[in-house]
Amino acid sequence: MPETITLAAGWIQTGTGLGNDVKGLIFNVAIPVLCGIFVIVVGWKTKAPGPTIMAVIFAGIVWGLSSNMGALKDKTTEDITNYNSGSSLSRMDQ
Repeated sequence: MPETITLAAGWIQTGTGLGNDVKGLIFNVAIPVLCGIFVIVVGWKTKAPGPTIMAVIFAGIVWGLSSNMGALKDKTTEDITNYNSGSSLSRMDQ
C-alpha cells in the first residue's frame, strides 16, 4: 500500500509561521512606531499645539483600533450574521 506524502507541508508550515510573525510585528511594533513618527513629524513641521494635539488623537485612534482587531472582527461577524438572518431588520425602504 503506497504511502501519501504531502510535499509542500514544510513550506506551508513555514509560510504560516512567517505570516503570524509578520502580523505580530505589524500590530505590536510597526503601527505604534509609525503613530509615534506621525506625531513627531506633525509637531516638528507645524510647531503649533493644535495640529499636534489632533495628530496625537488621530494616532491614538489608529493605534487603539489596530490593537482591538479581535473585538472588531467579532462585531463585524455578529453584524453580518444578524443581517443574513434578517431577525432584527425592518424592511421600511422596500
